[in-house]
Amino acid sequence: MSSSSRGRHSASVAGDALVAAIALSLVALATALLLLCRRMRRADKENSGNTSGGGDGNDDESSVTAMLHAAQPRPLRDIESATAGFHRSHVIHDGPHATVYKAVSASGDVFAAKRVHPDVVLLNPGVAFGSAVKSLSFAGRHPNVVPVLGYSEAPGERIILTEYVAGVKTLDICLHGSSPDGTPFAGLLRWQLRIRIAAGAARGIAHLHGATALGIVHGGIKPANIMLDANFCARVSDYALPFPLQTNNRSGYDDGEGPPCKESDVYAFGVVLLELLSGRRGEEGAVVEWAVPMIRAGRVGEVADRRVAAPRDMRPIERMAKVATACVGNGRRCRPSMAQVAAILGSLQLPPCI
Repeated sequence: MSSSSRGRHSASVAGDALVAAIALSLVALATALLLLCRRMRRADKENSGNTSGGGDGNDDESSVTAMLHAAQPRPLRDIESATAGFHRSHVIHDGPHATVYKAVSASGDVFAAKRVHPDVVLLNPGVAFGSAVKSLSFAGRHPNVVPVLGYSEAPGERIILTEYVAGVKTLDICLHGSSPDGTPFAGLLRWQLRIRIAAGAARGIAHLHGATALGIVHGGIKPANIMLDANFCARVSDYALPFPLQTNNRSGYDDGEGPPCKESDVYAFGVVLLELLSGRRGEEGAVVEWAVPMIRAGRVGEVADRRVAAPRDMRPIERMAKVATACVGNGRRCRPSMAQVAAILGSLQLPPCI
């Protein structure tokens, strides 16, 4: 064999060896990846089993916790039992479109059941109630939001289940209501508390707006839908309801620029801020027409609720007033976001009242 033939043969053998080595390496890599994937799947199954409590025999996990994660439908009979047949003694709030009951399950879990009135159900036959309520559960947990836990539906019955807030009063009651002896509750809401309530509610709404890819539009912001617990922590409730329960008494909180959106929520919250500042009701838009010109003229002291002692430093109050005017005094494109509003209100500090 000539030297040239031997060279070509050696090169061919070397090339075949290189191809074989690469092929073996690819096979080894594929085998390693396959084993790794199987090991990861096995670990995921074990973790899933541990998380679900399958190995500890604890199948009686809190029903409220289970509902929180899945917002699953609950049998109507369970809700009837938890409210003693929707007995009046369980009523927390009776509104024009729904009644809210305190419900106690057989296992002792406490939650709130918002029972939509039958006439409202009949007027909205095409509403995909279950899907709408499930979407609200994506808001998850936040200290300034009342979470949706689940729902129940039957012919003529639509019930939304939420967390029960102990010692709850609405901001509407605290601002505009009075005790049995006639003493206004508003006197309890010192300026420190009002700013704290405003900042907490703003954080809750901002959380809703960013809770999902598209965000959750509240669509019904007003003092009656801001709960205050025993520690006056603001909790936003009744957001994005699947029925148009918010249509009445909304004229003062609606910007009149189209369907509900994040920007219309900002406007409505601005009206709530003006109510906190002035102590006046926001219905019919009267508080906006009255307060905004005076705030812009630098007369915030004349807007401030006189039932509450004035603070030494009015600058935080003035700042809150400017935030309110930015919310209600601009069109949708020029309003601040709720995240911006929450950041500003959260930064305000007040010294003790005189």
